Amino acid sequence: MLRFSQPVTPAILAHIDAQYSFLKDFSEKLFDTAQKVNELNIQAASSVLEESLSNTQQVICAKNPYEALSIAAGHAQPTAEKMRAYQQHLTNIAARMQAALAQTAESHVPETSRTAAAMADDVERRAAEEAERTRQRQRAAMEAATAPSQQAPQQPQQAQPAQRAAESKSSASPRAGT
Repeated sequence: MLRFSQPVTPAILAHIDAQYSFLKDFSEKLFDTAQKVNELNIQAASSVLEESLSNTQQVICAKNPYEALSIAAGHAQPTAEKMRAYQQHLTNIAARMQAALAQTAESHVPETSRTAAAMADDVERRAAEEAERTRQRQRAAMEAATAPSQQAPQQPQQAQPAQRAAESKSSASPRAGT
């Protein structure tokens, strides 16, 4: 399982809550609309089934084919009107859904925008702090890396006077003996 190296801040939690609230309300509106469409479809299917049974009984009871055709033709117009009414109901449901989704988005966008800005500010602040800590660590590492090389040239300079003193002693000794 992956673990976060950074703690979840209150700004991130607030933004997640705002997003959750928005998606929850949005989903509720979509499911309400789906339920209304399903209810309309069930109503339409039951109505079509009842009319089909009634029309079939009337056609079967017809005395001749011309009467059966006139019964079937007489039901075509009411069926077309019912299809138009179904289409109108479906259009009304879609329009109400669009208005409800727009209202939901309108009510949640300010809070979501505010929490997103707060989260961005928090991330920016934390990134600046981390960049400063990284810069300080790099500076310390550079100082630690350059410190031995700065001491190394000083040691030969300190060794030179000692060598000169040793040389002067050794050069003074042979003269003293002569």
